[in-house]
Amino acid sequence: MDNADSVGLRVFSLNCWGIHYLSKHCPQRYDMIGDMLCKEEHDIVLLQEVWSEKDYLSLKQKLGCSHPHSHYFKSGVIGSGLAIFSKHRIHDTFLYRYSLNGYPYMAHHGDWFGGKAVGMAVLKIGSLTAIVYVTHLHAEYCRDKDSYLPHRVVQSWELQQFIRHTSAGADVVILGGDLNMHPQDLGNRLLRTSTGLRDSYLETAKFDGCEDGMTLIADNPFISKKDLAPFEKGIRIDYIMFKGSSKVAIYCDLMSTTTGSVPEHPFPYSDHEALTAELRLETHAPTETESDRKSGNPASAAGKVAELVDIVTEARTEVKVGLHCAERMRYTATRTGVMGLALLFLELAIAAVPWLALGAEQPFPRTSFYMLAALCFAILLTTFLLYIFYTMELKSLQGAEDQMRLAVGSLQEKLRGFPLAQPHNTQRRPPEGLEPSAFDPEE
Repeated sequence: MDNADSVGLRVFSLNCWGIHYLSKHCPQRYDMIGDMLCKEEHDIVLLQEVWSEKDYLSLKQKLGCSHPHSHYFKSGVIGSGLAIFSKHRIHDTFLYRYSLNGYPYMAHHGDWFGGKAVGMAVLKIGSLTAIVYVTHLHAEYCRDKDSYLPHRVVQSWELQQFIRHTSAGADVVILGGDLNMHPQDLGNRLLRTSTGLRDSYLETAKFDGCEDGMTLIADNPFISKKDLAPFEKGIRIDYIMFKGSSKVAIYCDLMSTTTGSVPEHPFPYSDHEALTAELRLETHAPTETESDRKSGNPASAAGKVAELVDIVTEARTEVKVGLHCAERMRYTATRTGVMGLALLFLELAIAAVPWLALGAEQPFPRTSFYMLAALCFAILLTTFLLYIFYTMELKSLQGAEDQMRLAVGSLQEKLRGFPLAQPHNTQRRPPEGLEPSAFDPEE
């Protein structure tokens, strides 16, 4: 490869845990984050859980000199919490809100009210077009009994679709954020395999930070060890991922995380650890050899497609589980609504007694009668809203399952087109920028 140019790019990502009145030391921590970002001067800063626009505006003012370009992605009731700051000019932005995002009646979790989404920004880094994504997926509140798993799988599916369809002409693709998934979780494997994105922690030449790259650690004073069970030391759920193109090769020279404590401060920046990836972009002219290697290894390409077939099939299974749960919940809401309606008709019949039997007195005290009527209307209204919500959930799950079914069929057809389809090898990784997405049409 004949190098024409080499550019360094420092990418930063942090879940800020910026819930006012609930997150501890929120104003002080935002001051610390702003001071640190001014000092470090990263090229691209990707933030999550910036729930207050006032906090974003405060950071924007503080970072005006070091990061003159920024954007805040608005969504949901309290906002998506996503923000991007950049040294390089932002030419375009777009927000895609996930179709599924938890349940509104689980108010203590709050994910539904946040309107979880993925934000996209188009940047120009010299002559290169870089598309940067920042996202925050639904949290996992109980690993043993994760009722949100189908929603998070659908979010991963929509995220990989969004990235594939919007990054086709990009020289550089970068994704950062809190995915709320362990490295080998289904949604994570689906995202990396289908898009070709590479995990900076796995790709880095040098690492400095928490053991195993963990971003939720037991040593963080904002973290309860009970919440990390059964992972006593911590978990890795925050990521910076990247992908090059036929024009640009990307290498991660250094990946680092914070380690809980912050020098000269009594508490850390957040309950999550911050990530920094130092990337090196090397531009080059595509050669005939590289074009051949792009599609010239049938065994390796077939293995990648076969692996993706397995992952998408597994994702379909989880979505079907979610479908059955949503159908059951809608049936329960319908049955409860029918019972409330029957109770209301019974009460109306009792209320009609004085008019049907002249001189008869109302058999129930008036106060009890009104209270029972209010209860009936409350049941009917609640079950009606739940029925609508679960119907919407079913439609989203069915839509995702249909898309996955079509994708599996397309991948299997593509797999049959290879001269010799060998069993896939998950350890083998194609050269950077030379392997297209397995969903892409054959060249």
